[in-house]
Amino acid sequence: MIISLLFLIVLTVLSISMFRSFDLQEKIAGNTLEKQRALETAQSALQYGEWWLGQGNGGTGSTCNAATDANTLSQMQVCSNALATPTTLPWTARADYLPPNMLAPGGGGLATSGDINYYKKPGLYINYLGLAPDGRSLLYRVSAFGYGGRASTAAVVQSTYQITGGNKALDQP
Repeated sequence: MIISLLFLIVLTVLSISMFRSFDLQEKIAGNTLEKQRALETAQSALQYGEWWLGQGNGGTGSTCNAATDANTLSQMQVCSNALATPTTLPWTARADYLPPNMLAPGGGGLATSGDINYYKKPGLYINYLGLAPDGRSLLYRVSAFGYGGRASTAAVVQSTYQITGGNKALDQP
């Protein structure tokens, strides 16, 4: 009788530890999914900014200090000033981009369809860096951020984008 009670206690402790382990694994999987969603959203905004530059919309830019709508191509802009605080989201100066079929009504959570509502629209910032060493290329820094389904899940990505022109500067050998 005592042996069976000890055996029952051991099984109960093992069961409880397994359930706690499953709960922890579920939280890890959920956080990984949220992180991946935020990263993919930021990457989408980054690629949109690179595409926009590739359409011949470069230039040296002007000072940027407000949010614009990147889905309206005429509102996209190149900024001459660097991001003041890239780690503080959302940036004051940015272009908000809402990819097709993305739900971002604010607040996150789940849509009635079961799909995710992203916390906020992703944003991007294009900064003119100057001429490349070859004298024929313009360099840009494209920065983008995206959120998952909640405010605590955000990702920032950045690339350096080069646009090469056909003529070499006269002062270059």
